[in-house]
Amino acid sequence: MRRTGFFIFFVSGLLFAATAHGAPFQPPGFPSLTSSISAVKSAEFCGERVPLEIEDVRERFEKEILLSLWDRPQVILWLKRSRRYLPHIEKMLKQSGLPDDLKFVAIAESALRRHAGSAKGAIGFWQFLPDTGRKYGLVINERVDERRSIFASTQAAIAFFKDLHEKFRSWSLAVAAYNMGEEGLMAEILEQKTSDYYHLYLPLETQRFVFRILSVKLILSDPEKYGFELGETDFYSPLAFDEVRFDCFEEIPIRIVAEAANTGFKVIKDLNPEIRGHHLPAGNHTLRIPEGASSGFRERYRTLEKAFLAARKERIYIVKKGDNLSSIAGKFNVPIASLMIWNRLDLTRPIHPGDRLTIHPRDEIADENTKP
Repeated sequence: MRRTGFFIFFVSGLLFAATAHGAPFQPPGFPSLTSSISAVKSAEFCGERVPLEIEDVRERFEKEILLSLWDRPQVILWLKRSRRYLPHIEKMLKQSGLPDDLKFVAIAESALRRHAGSAKGAIGFWQFLPDTGRKYGLVINERVDERRSIFASTQAAIAFFKDLHEKFRSWSLAVAAYNMGEEGLMAEILEQKTSDYYHLYLPLETQRFVFRILSVKLILSDPEKYGFELGETDFYSPLAFDEVRFDCFEEIPIRIVAEAANTGFKVIKDLNPEIRGHHLPAGNHTLRIPEGASSGFRERYRTLEKAFLAARKERIYIVKKGDNLSSIAGKFNVPIASLMIWNRLDLTRPIHPGDRLTIHPRDEIADENTKP
């Protein structure tokens, strides 16, 4: 999961390439990897001292620093994304009275990628599994997945960290439990008769986890020291948005919301990554739209919603005997995928005579795409 095998293969390839072309292995002007780790004399996590004088601890610490420093493109992306997301995490941690260092867990878990996923089913900034996410108040279903929301998922992570620290009385153990599960960690503590993270033999990923977080903290706290010099214009822009609240009387395509916000479908999805699919269900919604777009939004939305619902009644096709999605798509010269989006269809569930399908003729779509 942490790409150790890939790292060894990648480094071997670079060594071979550098030797073959007579190029220096260490780029000119870049701090040496040896000096980068030897200069670190002390470290702490959430105010807890890391015992670097223990050789095994020092080795694990240095390994994660070296792995992080070598993956320079990844570190640059950490830094560039940091201005977009970390201020929101920092504010929420401070308001909750939790240590600021916990923000580095999100980077170690997801590299601040909202759609990051794992083979075990963990999703989002804080890599929540479905059951744990729901336990801490996240909505996770076929229409919404709040693990992808920086705001909802951070609030859930804060509640989870509070419970874990209350149980283990140590931030290193709390983070270890976050990674491997609290019951599994408690079993190891009881069996090994120690509650010191740095002396516990845990699953290898968990043995590395705190040190990976520490490597992120070390580099992001002083990136220039490690050769990462970004100017102000190099960082991605902070999240900027307006929030709007409105009611959907019936299920509405997200593109209607985008049009009311004077923006595009992708912008709405990017600002609200927790929304799945192409539609909003009937009910009350609070969404983020581009900054400044809230003025007049409700009026534009009501006008567009009314027009959409009125026109939809005229675009209904009643499925006949012998019809299938392919034949209907061919009849109206539209992609099958469009039929599925417009009607929230599933290929595993067949259509039946009498079913009512919404269809937008191709010439109508073309007209909409040519609007100024």
